[in-house]
Amino acid sequence: MLTHQVPPSPDYLRVKTKRRLDQVGALALRPSVYVLPKGDEALEDFEWIRREIERDGGEATICEASFVDGATDARLGGRFRSVREREYEAIVGAARELKAVAGGANGARGFAAMQRRIGTLRRRLGTVTGLAQFGAQGREAAEGALADLEAVMASTSSGGARGAEPRPSGRTWVTRQGVKVDRMASAWLIRRFIDATGRFRFVPARGYEALGGEVRYDMFEGEYTHEGDACTFEVLMAKFELADGALLAVAEIVHDIDCKDEKFGRPEVAGVASLIDGIARRHPSDEARLERGLELFDDLYGHFRNAKA
Repeated sequence: MLTHQVPPSPDYLRVKTKRRLDQVGALALRPSVYVLPKGDEALEDFEWIRREIERDGGEATICEASFVDGATDARLGGRFRSVREREYEAIVGAARELKAVAGGANGARGFAAMQRRIGTLRRRLGTVTGLAQFGAQGREAAEGALADLEAVMASTSSGGARGAEPRPSGRTWVTRQGVKVDRMASAWLIRRFIDATGRFRFVPARGYEALGGEVRYDMFEGEYTHEGDACTFEVLMAKFELADGALLAVAEIVHDIDCKDEKFGRPEVAGVASLIDGIARRHPSDEARLERGLELFDDLYGHFRNAKA
């Protein structure tokens, strides 16, 4: 149990504390009294929040409690369960609403916008699942609703009726030498989802002249490169209408690393960025970087496929 008192001003401190407590799934007994089921992770979450409160000039106390009257342990367990089940139901409802309009996601921009909304639901589901305890029901229904939605999007994509570009086969994909995050990740995306038999060629940033049949990506005047605030990986996903919630999670990480704007605030960014930097430092050749990058992004994608990010 965490009890706290924050300074009356500035107002954002109270809002900030409430948001942090919501993020860890804490249940409010009173305006300044919150509880979590006993466990090492819950204690760590409260410890971090206590430190933040004290750093902002407030006071906080953590204790282990057993409720024997009024808000008994059993009743609190029921409240935790009800909160999570309502959140699962909200995800199911939102997924069904999107499914009803998914077929109208015309063109690359409309498709990308729909994918972003699906990604948001996937993240919400991952958060709720991580907080669900006391036998909360609804995860399977939420995952099923999202799977149905993604199936509709995949069907739209594979049918090619919404403006997706035809997928090339056996082309030569050209990019700048010294590949790092966006070029490395985009090569993985091309190899795994767009052109399985494609070849890659790495050229200097200046003095290169395109040859017939080559496709340029993530380079000046390339066929596929940054558009607006979207990195090349995102542009490829939108142009070829790749419908996959796990793939979208990878795209958000690539964007945040490459564009450095924290647009999606993905918690995996620092770790993945360090791995990519390690690959670049250990492997001077682009061919070696690409091979290691394929393994890295295979593993990252597999994580999100299993975790339903």
